[in-house]
Amino acid sequence: MSDHGTCAQLNVDITWRTALEWYPEKAIAGYLRLVTPTSDISPGLSINHFGLFINNLVVNFWAICEFISVRTAVLSLRRAAMNSLRQITRRKALQSLAVPPSQGFNTIRLWQRHFNSTPAVASQLAGIDPSKLTVTKTSSPKELTPAKDLVFGKTFTDHMLAIEWSASNGWDAPRIVPYQNLSLDPSACVFHYAFECFEGMKAYKDNNGQIRLFRPDKNMERLNKSSSRIALPTVDGEALTQLVGELVKLDSRFIPSARGYSLYLRPTMIGTQSTLGVGPPGSALLFVIASPVGPYYPTGFKAISLEATDYAVRAWPGGVGDKKLGANYAPCIVPQLSAASRGFQQNLWLFGEEEYVTEVGTMNLFIALKNKETGQKELVTAPLDGTILEGVTRDSVLGLARERLAPNGWTVSERKIRMSEVAEAADEGRLIEVFGSGTAAIVSPVRNISYKGKMVDCGLKEDEEAGEIASQMKSWIEGIQYGDEDHKWSYVL
Repeated sequence: MSDHGTCAQLNVDITWRTALEWYPEKAIAGYLRLVTPTSDISPGLSINHFGLFINNLVVNFWAICEFISVRTAVLSLRRAAMNSLRQITRRKALQSLAVPPSQGFNTIRLWQRHFNSTPAVASQLAGIDPSKLTVTKTSSPKELTPAKDLVFGKTFTDHMLAIEWSASNGWDAPRIVPYQNLSLDPSACVFHYAFECFEGMKAYKDNNGQIRLFRPDKNMERLNKSSSRIALPTVDGEALTQLVGELVKLDSRFIPSARGYSLYLRPTMIGTQSTLGVGPPGSALLFVIASPVGPYYPTGFKAISLEATDYAVRAWPGGVGDKKLGANYAPCIVPQLSAASRGFQQNLWLFGEEEYVTEVGTMNLFIALKNKETGQKELVTAPLDGTILEGVTRDSVLGLARERLAPNGWTVSERKIRMSEVAEAADEGRLIEVFGSGTAAIVSPVRNISYKGKMVDCGLKEDEEAGEIASQMKSWIEGIQYGDEDHKWSYVL
């Protein structure tokens, strides 16, 4: 068609018919009243502004479609779009304000992308190709920091992995380059709208000098969940793992050989498009940096104290608390500082009027207790309901518990548990132990929890720093990470 207005209307019709067909149970009721200024649908709306108006609707589609039931919503949104076009037509501005061909095409592509009509389009874009890797070695190798002086996240290796992406071409050739600063436009969307997600994983050196990763497939799976939730591109997990391996092998001299030491890896993806407009980034950068780290507890376990936090909320069902986004971490700092000012190492996030236990600071939480009626031992952690991060260590603890504790009479549960239930179990002597889990520490034993002005004792004796289950889990997982045990979770480079 040569009439761009007719083409735009036709494509909007097609998109809505497709959305109704694919998503009969989801939609957006009353959406325009909530987020769209009335000026955006005024009689003077131009076709150019109409394209921006449509883009804004699309960008927020995923964020709201989880909450609202549908049919009337989609129809109301469609009516608003059609009314806007009719208003333009009535003012006889359609021809003079027609969308340039390139802009019309981009708008259509944006619609297609957000309504999942991209498999065909995405398949035509370049994926990550390890065979195209180029390596530029540093001309100024760094001196190694003595292992005993390593501080988490303060020392970095000689090199980094970088891969650029664009909506028009897909992934560029991967590059390993000397560790360096990034150069970004001040209007880059990562700075203004938090288009950023990341992963945390480690490389370990076993007794034979081999380098191993721990369950990298789970990190890649979670990276894709995070990136797709904020309109960033996804990756081929196997290809990225291969490239991470090349970076690790190049900088392997930074991995101390002693037990408890490792190379912390930080894959990060950011939106780099230079624009103040809110929309899916047209360009992105994936980079991986590496930092040698020592044991979280260099002199052995040290149990921590927690403060149950009910005055602030970290995450909520339907939100993004289960994604590893940088935007999830900054808002947690003030409550953590508040807890620290009262002598607690971390805060325990409670959710809702029921005060469900969710997670601890940057860790998932496990609670071992005896059933009130039967006396059976149970290991409990919060379910994956959107309010907690899908921790790789959490999943590993659950897997090992089901394999090695369940045969000994333990029940392993992913269920909601109220803080009042934990406090009651402590009062009745049924609380066995509590510990956090995460990449940095593997497990972190908890001595007590401050809750409603009382201190909940988490089962440790005065001279104990870790319970039996936490100690077992650390030993089991470390044995896999360092190659003591031949296990499918250990990925040898």
